[in-house]
Amino acid sequence: MPTFREMTDFFVSAGADSVEHSGKTYLAHAIGVHRDLGRWGGDEDMQRAGLFHSIYGTELFQRFALPLNRRAELQELIGPRAEFLAYVNCVMDRASFDEAAQQSGGPYVVRSREIDGSVETFELGEDVFRDLCTLHLCDWLEQVARSEHWDYRRGAYRQLAERLGGVALAEYDRVFGIPARKP
Repeated sequence: MPTFREMTDFFVSAGADSVEHSGKTYLAHAIGVHRDLGRWGGDEDMQRAGLFHSIYGTELFQRFALPLNRRAELQELIGPRAEFLAYVNCVMDRASFDEAAQQSGGPYVVRSREIDGSVETFELGEDVFRDLCTLHLCDWLEQVARSEHWDYRRGAYRQLAERLGGVALAEYDRVFGIPARKP
């Protein structure tokens, strides 16, 4: 598997290192998510997914998007599981994700946003969906205190924290216990 340096060099070579994101650089935010997932007990795949969690752009973050025709290159670098989690986190339609998160059991069906005129459907098992929930929540908690979107999908994020429990719920309570920064 790649070294941390090799992964951050990928960001630099793709031109994503200095893009502004939530009050810091995109790379700094991505490193924060990687680090936080490690603190949360995430394995190496989860931490690599955390580093690349929005590499293809997301519903909210479109300042940088690695072209999807480079997916194989990223899979080669970080492994298929990490890349798949990052990919789904990037392309998912968040409303369909929120619907799936309300289910008590799988399979969990999540749709992609319309990309290049098509919509993809992902049927996820319990473990993969839990990892996706963890990745998605960790990403938001790393940036929300710096964000101008303090209340964005707050109920959905609370539901994810409660669903995951443990460190995810403790981190949600810690982060949202911090008063919102005034824009």
